[in-house]
Amino acid sequence: MARLLRALGDPGRTMRGMTVTGTNGKGSTCAFAASALAAAGLRTGSMPSPHLQRVTERIRINGAPVSSAACHRAFLKVDEVLRSTGLVVNAGAVHAAAAAVHFAVAGVDVAVLEANIGGRRTAVNRFDTGVKVITGVGLDHEHLLGRTLGEIARNKAGIVRDGDHVVLGEMPEEAVEAVEDVLSPHTGLTVWRLPQEVRCRPRTAGDGRTVLEVATPRAVHRDLTCPLRGEHQHRNLALAVAGIDALTERGSIRGISEEALRSGLAATRWPGRLELLAPAHLDSWTGRLLLDIAANHQGAATAAPEILRQSRPAERTALVFGTLHYKNVATMLEPLPADWPVVLTRVGHPNEADPAEMRTTLAPRRELYVRPETVDAVRHATELVGAGGLVTVLGTPLLIGRVRELFQLPPG
Repeated sequence: MARLLRALGDPGRTMRGMTVTGTNGKGSTCAFAASALAAAGLRTGSMPSPHLQRVTERIRINGAPVSSAACHRAFLKVDEVLRSTGLVVNAGAVHAAAAAVHFAVAGVDVAVLEANIGGRRTAVNRFDTGVKVITGVGLDHEHLLGRTLGEIARNKAGIVRDGDHVVLGEMPEEAVEAVEDVLSPHTGLTVWRLPQEVRCRPRTAGDGRTVLEVATPRAVHRDLTCPLRGEHQHRNLALAVAGIDALTERGSIRGISEEALRSGLAATRWPGRLELLAPAHLDSWTGRLLLDIAANHQGAATAAPEILRQSRPAERTALVFGTLHYKNVATMLEPLPADWPVVLTRVGHPNEADPAEMRTTLAPRRELYVRPETVDAVRHATELVGAGGLVTVLGTPLLIGRVRELFQLPPG
Protein backbone atom coordinates (compact mmCIF):
# COMPACT_ATOMS: atom_id res chain seq x y z
CA MET A 1 0.00 0.00 0.00
CA ALA A 2 2.82 2.43 0.85
CA ARG A 3 4.51 1.76 -2.52
CA LEU A 4 1.21 2.16 -4.35
CA LEU A 5 0.57 5.54 -2.75
CA ARG A 6 4.09 6.72 -3.59
CA ALA A 7 3.59 5.67 -7.20
CA LEU A 8 0.32 7.63 -7.26
CA GLY A 9 2.10 10.80 -6.10
CA ASP A 10 1.35 10.23 -2.43
CA PRO A 11 -2.26 11.43 -2.28
CA GLY A 12 -3.31 11.92 1.31
CA ARG A 13 0.15 12.78 2.63
CA THR A 14 -1.26 15.91 4.29
CA MET A 15 -4.72 14.48 4.95
CA ARG A 16 -6.34 15.80 8.12
CA GLY A 17 -9.20 14.00 9.80
CA MET A 18 -10.02 10.88 11.76
CA THR A 19 -9.66 7.15 11.26
CA VAL A 20 -12.35 4.90 12.74
CA THR A 21 -12.02 1.20 13.50
CA GLY A 22 -13.89 -1.29 15.69
CA THR A 23 -15.98 -4.42 15.33
CA ASN A 24 -19.33 -2.66 15.00
CA GLY A 25 -20.49 0.94 14.71
CA LYS A 26 -17.68 2.17 12.45
CA GLY A 27 -19.90 3.17 9.55
CA SER A 28 -22.47 4.96 11.70
CA THR A 29 -19.79 6.84 13.63
CA CYS A 30 -18.19 7.94 10.35
CA ALA A 31 -21.58 8.97 8.94
CA PHE A 32 -22.32 11.15 11.99
CA ALA A 33 -18.89 12.78 11.85
CA ALA A 34 -18.95 13.41 8.10
CA SER A 35 -22.44 14.93 8.23
CA ALA A 36 -21.53 17.29 11.08
CA LEU A 37 -18.24 18.38 9.51
CA ALA A 38 -19.95 19.03 6.18
CA ALA A 39 -22.65 21.09 7.93
CA ALA A 40 -19.86 23.24 9.34
CA GLY A 41 -18.78 24.14 5.81
CA LEU A 42 -15.81 21.77 5.58
CA ARG A 43 -15.44 19.86 2.34
CA THR A 44 -15.46 16.38 3.83
CA GLY A 45 -14.29 13.17 2.20
CA SER A 46 -15.21 9.73 3.49
CA MET A 47 -14.56 6.18 2.31
CA PRO A 48 -17.04 3.78 3.96
CA SER A 49 -16.51 0.06 3.56
CA PRO A 50 -18.13 -2.01 2.21
CA HIS A 51 -20.74 -0.62 -0.15
CA LEU A 52 -24.35 -1.82 -0.31
CA GLN A 53 -25.38 -1.30 -3.93
CA ARG A 54 -22.78 0.67 -5.92
CA VAL A 55 -19.03 0.96 -5.63
CA THR A 56 -19.50 4.75 -5.89
CA GLU A 57 -20.70 4.62 -2.27
CA ARG A 58 -17.08 4.01 -1.21
CA ILE A 59 -15.97 7.51 -2.23
CA ARG A 60 -18.07 10.34 -0.79
CA ILE A 61 -17.89 14.09 -0.63
CA ASN A 62 -20.03 15.67 2.08
CA GLY A 63 -21.76 12.34 2.58
CA ALA A 64 -22.89 11.89 -1.04
CA PRO A 65 -21.43 9.18 -3.29
CA VAL A 66 -19.37 10.55 -6.17
CA SER A 67 -20.54 10.27 -9.74
CA SER A 68 -19.89 7.13 -11.74
CA ALA A 69 -17.52 9.09 -13.99
CA ALA A 70 -15.47 10.45 -11.08
CA CYS A 71 -15.34 7.02 -9.47
CA HIS A 72 -14.20 5.46 -12.75
CA ARG A 73 -11.41 8.01 -13.17
CA ALA A 74 -10.10 7.39 -9.65
CA PHE A 75 -10.07 3.61 -10.00
CA LEU A 76 -8.62 3.84 -13.51
CA LYS A 77 -5.64 5.80 -12.21
CA VAL A 78 -5.01 3.19 -9.53
CA ASP A 79 -5.34 0.39 -12.08
CA GLU A 80 -2.87 2.08 -14.43
CA VAL A 81 -0.28 2.37 -11.65
CA LEU A 82 -0.77 -1.24 -10.57
CA ARG A 83 -0.28 -2.42 -14.16
CA SER A 84 2.80 -0.27 -14.77
CA THR A 85 4.52 -1.16 -11.47
CA GLY A 86 3.44 -4.79 -11.11
CA LEU A 87 2.43 -4.14 -7.51
CA VAL A 88 -0.08 -6.54 -5.97
CA VAL A 89 -2.44 -5.25 -3.27
CA ASN A 90 -5.77 -6.38 -1.83
CA ALA A 91 -9.17 -4.94 -2.67
CA GLY A 92 -9.25 -2.78 0.45
CA ALA A 93 -6.04 -1.07 -0.64
CA VAL A 94 -7.41 -0.44 -4.14
CA HIS A 95 -10.57 1.16 -2.73
CA ALA A 96 -8.65 3.31 -0.22
CA ALA A 97 -6.14 4.44 -2.84
CA ALA A 98 -8.90 5.36 -5.30
CA ALA A 99 -10.65 7.40 -2.62
CA ALA A 100 -7.41 9.20 -1.77
CA VAL A 101 -6.87 9.99 -5.46
CA HIS A 102 -10.32 11.54 -5.72
CA PHE A 103 -9.96 13.47 -2.45
CA ALA A 104 -6.78 15.07 -3.79
CA VAL A 105 -8.57 16.09 -7.00
CA ALA A 106 -11.65 17.32 -5.12
CA GLY A 107 -9.63 19.33 -2.61
CA VAL A 108 -11.22 18.00 0.56
CA ASP A 109 -10.60 19.91 3.79
CA VAL A 110 -10.95 16.94 6.12
CA ALA A 111 -11.40 13.19 5.78
CA VAL A 112 -13.25 10.56 7.80
CA LEU A 113 -11.72 7.15 7.12
CA GLU A 114 -13.29 3.79 7.98
CA ALA A 115 -11.03 0.78 8.50
CA ASN A 116 -12.55 -2.17 6.65
CA ILE A 117 -11.23 -5.09 8.78
CA GLY A 118 -8.84 -4.87 11.68
CA GLY A 119 -6.59 -1.91 12.36
CA ARG A 120 -2.88 -2.52 12.26
CA ARG A 121 -2.82 -3.83 8.68
CA THR A 122 -5.85 -2.02 7.31
CA ALA A 123 -5.19 0.01 4.17
CA VAL A 124 -6.34 3.32 5.64
CA ASN A 125 -3.67 3.01 8.33
CA ARG A 126 -1.26 4.37 5.72
CA PHE A 127 -2.88 7.80 6.18
CA ASP A 128 -1.68 9.62 9.30
CA THR A 129 -4.87 11.45 10.29
CA GLY A 130 -3.84 11.99 13.91
CA VAL A 131 -7.24 11.21 15.45
CA LYS A 132 -8.11 7.54 15.92
CA VAL A 133 -11.48 6.23 17.12
CA ILE A 134 -12.02 2.62 18.24
CA THR A 135 -15.77 2.10 18.54
CA GLY A 136 -15.66 -1.25 20.37
CA VAL A 137 -14.46 -4.82 20.15
CA GLY A 138 -16.37 -8.07 19.58
CA LEU A 139 -15.76 -11.48 18.06
CA ASP A 140 -15.73 -11.23 14.27
CA HIS A 141 -13.32 -12.14 11.47
CA GLU A 142 -11.52 -14.39 13.94
CA HIS A 143 -9.74 -16.20 11.10
CA LEU A 144 -7.97 -12.93 10.30
CA LEU A 145 -7.81 -10.99 13.56
CA GLY A 146 -7.54 -13.59 16.34
CA ARG A 147 -9.71 -15.96 18.31
CA THR A 148 -10.08 -13.90 21.49
CA LEU A 149 -11.31 -10.42 22.34
CA GLY A 150 -7.81 -9.54 23.46
CA GLU A 151 -6.21 -10.56 20.16
CA ILE A 152 -8.81 -8.68 18.15
CA ALA A 153 -8.47 -5.61 20.36
CA ARG A 154 -4.70 -5.56 19.88
CA ASN A 155 -5.21 -5.67 16.13
CA LYS A 156 -7.72 -2.82 16.20
CA ALA A 157 -5.48 -0.70 18.44
CA GLY A 158 -2.69 -1.14 15.91
CA ILE A 159 -3.94 1.96 14.10
CA VAL A 160 -2.54 4.16 16.89
CA ARG A 161 0.73 6.06 16.39
CA ASP A 162 2.82 8.23 18.67
CA GLY A 163 1.18 11.60 19.23
CA ASP A 164 -2.32 10.50 18.25
CA HIS A 165 -5.51 11.67 19.89
CA VAL A 166 -7.40 8.44 20.66
CA VAL A 167 -11.11 8.05 21.39
CA LEU A 168 -12.21 4.71 22.82
CA GLY A 169 -15.74 3.33 22.92
CA GLU A 170 -17.08 0.94 25.54
CA MET A 171 -15.68 -2.57 25.36
CA PRO A 172 -15.32 -5.70 27.52
CA GLU A 173 -12.61 -5.72 30.18
CA GLU A 174 -10.45 -8.21 28.26
CA ALA A 175 -10.44 -5.87 25.28
CA VAL A 176 -9.79 -2.81 27.44
CA GLU A 177 -6.71 -4.44 28.95
CA ALA A 178 -5.40 -5.42 25.51
CA VAL A 179 -5.91 -1.92 24.11
CA GLU A 180 -4.13 -0.39 27.09
CA ASP A 181 -1.22 -2.78 26.53
CA VAL A 182 -0.91 -1.56 22.94
CA LEU A 183 -1.23 2.12 23.88
CA SER A 184 1.17 2.11 26.84
CA PRO A 185 4.45 2.12 24.83
CA HIS A 186 3.30 5.04 22.66
CA THR A 187 4.36 8.58 23.49
CA GLY A 188 2.41 11.82 23.31
CA LEU A 189 -1.04 10.22 23.28
CA THR A 190 -4.23 11.91 24.39
CA VAL A 191 -6.86 9.29 25.27
CA TRP A 192 -10.57 9.93 25.83
CA ARG A 193 -12.73 7.02 26.89
CA LEU A 194 -16.48 6.47 26.83
CA PRO A 195 -17.99 6.73 29.45
CA GLN A 196 -15.12 8.30 31.46
CA GLU A 197 -13.78 11.39 29.68
CA VAL A 198 -16.63 11.23 27.14
CA ARG A 199 -20.17 11.03 28.50
CA CYS A 200 -23.50 10.71 26.73
CA ARG A 201 -26.76 11.40 28.53
CA PRO A 202 -30.23 11.18 26.93
CA ARG A 203 -33.18 13.22 28.15
CA THR A 204 -36.73 13.86 27.01
CA ALA A 205 -37.30 17.31 25.54
CA GLY A 206 -40.47 19.30 26.06
CA ASP A 207 -41.90 18.12 22.75
CA GLY A 208 -41.35 14.46 23.72
CA ARG A 209 -38.25 13.91 21.58
CA THR A 210 -35.18 12.22 22.98
CA VAL A 211 -32.19 14.54 22.82
CA LEU A 212 -28.62 13.88 23.89
CA GLU A 213 -26.03 15.75 25.89
CA VAL A 214 -22.48 14.77 24.96
CA ALA A 215 -19.66 15.98 27.18
CA THR A 216 -15.99 15.74 26.27
CA PRO A 217 -12.95 17.29 28.00
CA ARG A 218 -13.24 20.13 25.51
CA ALA A 219 -16.94 21.03 25.59
CA VAL A 220 -20.49 20.09 26.57
CA HIS A 221 -22.86 19.75 23.61
CA ARG A 222 -26.58 19.85 24.37
CA ASP A 223 -29.83 19.09 22.57
CA LEU A 224 -28.33 16.78 19.96
CA THR A 225 -30.75 14.71 17.90
CA CYS A 226 -29.90 11.15 16.90
CA PRO A 227 -31.80 10.31 13.68
CA LEU A 228 -30.63 6.67 13.48
CA ARG A 229 -32.68 3.96 15.22
CA GLY A 230 -31.46 2.11 18.27
CA GLU A 231 -30.04 3.32 21.57
CA HIS A 232 -26.61 2.00 20.54
CA GLN A 233 -26.49 4.82 18.00
CA HIS A 234 -26.34 7.29 20.89
CA ARG A 235 -22.88 5.93 21.69
CA ASN A 236 -21.80 6.11 18.05
CA LEU A 237 -22.96 9.73 17.89
CA ALA A 238 -21.02 10.51 21.08
CA LEU A 239 -17.85 8.97 19.61
CA ALA A 240 -18.27 11.07 16.46
CA VAL A 241 -18.68 14.23 18.52
CA ALA A 242 -15.63 13.34 20.59
CA GLY A 243 -13.67 12.74 17.38
CA ILE A 244 -14.66 16.19 16.09
CA ASP A 245 -13.65 17.78 19.41
CA ALA A 246 -10.34 15.91 19.16
CA LEU A 247 -9.78 17.38 15.69
CA THR A 248 -10.42 20.84 17.12
CA GLU A 249 -8.17 20.18 20.11
CA ARG A 250 -5.31 19.23 17.77
CA GLY A 251 -5.83 22.30 15.61
CA SER A 252 -6.77 20.20 12.58
CA ILE A 253 -10.00 22.16 12.22
CA ARG A 254 -11.44 25.28 13.75
CA GLY A 255 -14.14 24.73 16.32
CA ILE A 256 -17.50 24.26 14.63
CA SER A 257 -20.61 26.02 15.88
CA GLU A 258 -23.15 24.22 18.04
CA GLU A 259 -25.79 25.02 15.43
CA ALA A 260 -23.77 23.32 12.68
CA LEU A 261 -23.05 20.34 14.94
CA ARG A 262 -26.73 19.89 15.83
CA SER A 263 -27.99 20.30 12.28
CA GLY A 264 -25.31 18.05 10.81
CA LEU A 265 -25.93 15.23 13.26
CA ALA A 266 -29.71 15.50 12.79
CA ALA A 267 -29.26 15.24 9.01
CA THR A 268 -27.23 12.01 9.18
CA ARG A 269 -28.48 9.20 6.97
CA TRP A 270 -26.98 5.73 6.92
CA PRO A 271 -28.89 3.13 4.88
CA GLY A 272 -29.13 -0.48 5.98
CA ARG A 273 -28.78 0.17 9.70
CA LEU A 274 -32.15 -0.54 11.27
CA GLU A 275 -33.61 1.09 8.16
CA LEU A 276 -37.40 0.90 8.24
CA LEU A 277 -39.70 1.12 5.22
CA ALA A 278 -43.27 1.63 6.35
CA PRO A 279 -45.15 1.02 4.20
CA ALA A 280 -43.09 -1.18 1.93
CA HIS A 281 -44.51 -2.53 -1.32
CA LEU A 282 -43.51 -5.64 -3.26
CA ASP A 283 -45.83 -7.01 -5.91
CA SER A 284 -49.22 -7.09 -4.15
CA TRP A 285 -47.73 -7.14 -0.64
CA THR A 286 -47.87 -4.12 1.60
CA GLY A 287 -46.24 -4.25 5.01
CA ARG A 288 -43.17 -3.09 6.86
CA LEU A 289 -39.55 -3.88 5.98
CA LEU A 290 -36.68 -3.53 8.43
CA LEU A 291 -33.09 -3.85 7.17
CA ASP A 292 -29.98 -4.24 9.29
CA ILE A 293 -26.40 -5.27 8.66
CA ALA A 294 -25.99 -7.76 11.50
CA ALA A 295 -22.58 -9.11 10.59
CA ASN A 296 -21.87 -10.94 13.87
CA HIS A 297 -23.45 -11.96 17.17
CA GLN A 298 -22.61 -8.66 18.84
CA GLY A 299 -24.22 -6.73 16.01
CA ALA A 300 -27.39 -8.84 16.16
CA ALA A 301 -27.59 -8.51 19.94
CA THR A 302 -27.16 -4.74 19.67
CA ALA A 303 -29.92 -4.40 17.07
CA ALA A 304 -32.29 -6.89 18.75
CA PRO A 305 -33.99 -4.44 21.19
CA GLU A 306 -35.04 -2.17 18.33
CA ILE A 307 -36.12 -5.11 16.15
CA LEU A 308 -38.26 -6.40 19.02
CA ARG A 309 -39.68 -2.92 19.56
CA GLN A 310 -40.74 -2.76 15.91
CA SER A 311 -42.49 -6.14 16.13
CA ARG A 312 -46.11 -5.62 17.09
CA PRO A 313 -47.88 -8.26 19.22
CA ALA A 314 -50.79 -8.71 16.82
CA GLU A 315 -48.75 -9.11 13.65
CA ARG A 316 -46.57 -11.83 12.21
CA THR A 317 -42.82 -11.29 11.92
CA ALA A 318 -40.40 -13.21 9.69
CA LEU A 319 -36.64 -13.02 9.20
CA VAL A 320 -34.63 -13.22 6.00
CA PHE A 321 -31.05 -14.14 6.79
CA GLY A 322 -27.83 -14.65 4.84
CA THR A 323 -24.20 -14.45 5.84
CA LEU A 324 -20.67 -15.72 5.12
CA HIS A 325 -19.48 -19.25 5.82
CA TYR A 326 -16.86 -18.25 8.42
CA LYS A 327 -19.40 -16.44 10.59
CA ASN A 328 -20.78 -18.13 13.71
CA VAL A 329 -24.23 -18.83 12.32
CA ALA A 330 -25.29 -20.79 15.41
CA THR A 331 -25.12 -17.70 17.63
CA MET A 332 -26.06 -14.87 15.30
CA LEU A 333 -29.84 -15.28 15.63
CA GLU A 334 -29.82 -16.16 19.33
CA PRO A 335 -30.87 -12.63 20.43
CA LEU A 336 -34.16 -12.93 18.49
CA PRO A 337 -37.23 -15.05 19.30
CA ALA A 338 -36.82 -18.72 18.32
CA ASP A 339 -40.42 -18.96 17.10
CA TRP A 340 -40.00 -16.34 14.39
CA PRO A 341 -39.81 -18.07 10.99
CA VAL A 342 -36.48 -17.66 9.21
CA VAL A 343 -35.94 -17.75 5.45
CA LEU A 344 -32.31 -18.59 4.68
CA THR A 345 -30.76 -17.34 1.45
CA ARG A 346 -27.54 -16.77 -0.45
CA VAL A 347 -25.79 -13.38 -0.48
CA GLY A 348 -23.89 -13.48 -3.78
CA HIS A 349 -20.34 -13.79 -2.46
CA PRO A 350 -17.72 -16.52 -3.02
CA ASN A 351 -17.52 -16.99 0.76
CA GLU A 352 -21.29 -17.12 1.32
CA ALA A 353 -22.77 -19.58 3.77
CA ASP A 354 -24.81 -22.31 2.10
CA PRO A 355 -28.49 -21.95 3.09
CA ALA A 356 -28.97 -25.71 3.40
CA GLU A 357 -26.01 -25.98 5.75
CA MET A 358 -27.29 -23.04 7.80
CA ARG A 359 -30.61 -24.85 8.11
CA THR A 360 -28.83 -27.81 9.73
CA THR A 361 -26.94 -25.50 12.09
CA LEU A 362 -30.10 -23.63 13.08
CA ALA A 363 -32.26 -26.76 13.37
CA PRO A 364 -33.40 -25.98 16.97
CA ARG A 365 -35.41 -23.06 15.62
CA ARG A 366 -39.02 -24.07 15.00
CA GLU A 367 -39.60 -22.78 11.47
CA LEU A 368 -36.85 -22.66 8.84
CA TYR A 369 -37.09 -22.27 5.07
CA VAL A 370 -34.47 -22.30 2.33
CA ARG A 371 -34.84 -20.01 -0.67
CA PRO A 372 -31.45 -19.61 -2.39
CA GLU A 373 -32.43 -16.58 -4.47
CA THR A 374 -32.88 -13.32 -2.57
CA VAL A 375 -36.03 -12.31 -4.41
CA ASP A 376 -37.66 -15.67 -3.63
CA ALA A 377 -36.58 -15.45 0.01
CA VAL A 378 -38.11 -12.01 0.48
CA ARG A 379 -41.32 -12.95 -1.33
CA HIS A 380 -41.68 -16.07 0.81
CA ALA A 381 -41.21 -13.97 3.94
CA THR A 382 -43.94 -11.58 2.80
CA GLU A 383 -46.25 -14.55 2.29
CA LEU A 384 -45.49 -15.78 5.81
CA VAL A 385 -46.30 -12.45 7.47
CA GLY A 386 -49.18 -11.39 5.24
CA ALA A 387 -50.41 -7.85 4.60
CA GLY A 388 -49.26 -5.41 7.27
CA GLY A 389 -46.67 -7.79 8.70
CA LEU A 390 -43.00 -7.13 9.41
CA VAL A 391 -40.18 -8.64 7.36
CA THR A 392 -36.75 -8.13 8.92
CA VAL A 393 -33.69 -8.74 6.75
CA LEU A 394 -30.44 -9.43 8.58
CA GLY A 395 -27.01 -10.29 7.28
CA THR A 396 -24.16 -9.13 5.12
CA PRO A 397 -24.07 -5.76 3.36
CA LEU A 398 -24.39 -7.64 0.06
CA LEU A 399 -27.75 -9.07 1.14
CA ILE A 400 -29.00 -5.72 2.40
CA GLY A 401 -27.94 -4.13 -0.88
CA ARG A 402 -29.78 -6.78 -2.89
CA VAL A 403 -32.98 -6.19 -0.93
CA ARG A 404 -32.67 -2.42 -1.30
CA GLU A 405 -32.42 -2.94 -5.06
CA LEU A 406 -35.46 -5.22 -4.96
CA PHE A 407 -37.50 -2.47 -3.29
CA GLN A 408 -36.05 0.11 -5.72
CA LEU A 409 -34.29 2.13 -3.04
CA PRO A 410 -31.62 4.47 -4.43
CA PRO A 411 -28.00 3.92 -3.38
CA GLY A 412 -27.08 6.08 -0.43
